[in-house]
Amino acid sequence: MENKTSKADKTKQFIVEKTAPIFNKKGYSGTSLSDMIHATGLTKGSIYGNFVNKDDVALAAFDFNLQKVNTVIRQEMLSCVSYREKLLVYTKVYENFLEFPFPEGGCPVMNTAVEADDTHPQLRKKASDAIVSWKDSLSKLIKKGIAGNEFRQDVDPEQVSLTIIATIEGAIMITKLTGKLSYRRAIMKSVEKMINDLV
Repeated sequence: MENKTSKADKTKQFIVEKTAPIFNKKGYSGTSLSDMIHATGLTKGSIYGNFVNKDDVALAAFDFNLQKVNTVIRQEMLSCVSYREKLLVYTKVYENFLEFPFPEGGCPVMNTAVEADDTHPQLRKKASDAIVSWKDSLSKLIKKGIAGNEFRQDVDPEQVSLTIIATIEGAIMITKLTGKLSYRRAIMKSVEKMINDLV
């Protein structure tokens, strides 16, 4: 029984790994069952034998893609000494995400938020939770920086966190839309300045 469970888990993981880049690039409505069959080499029965439906696969794919982003950020923060350096990891990673093991198709939060805004409540909730979690992580770093006298006492952690997120996500959207990487670099310089000005 144990082997059966682990085989099912492995198949599920395989389906998620193979379909996650497609959902991230094409979106929920743009990803078809034939895309999933083509990517995995499995039959419809095999896919839906492991997942309830397409929604179920899409939600697991979002989690997988988000986990990839969070792992990159955590890894990069390991070598940071100050809270300012930890915050600057976000500008470094998002400015150069092709150099990191980022999900294919870019930021899953941005991709999902734009598409699932009105069409898919469960995916919208996932994207919303991801933004809140990101905001909480940033706020925690800023609060620790304030407590350690690294940042000014008058800094509002929540306001700064939301502004950093909005600016980074806006940079991704503008770059994607125009195809101009120089725009992303320019906007990230503004985020860097915002972080450096907290001191």
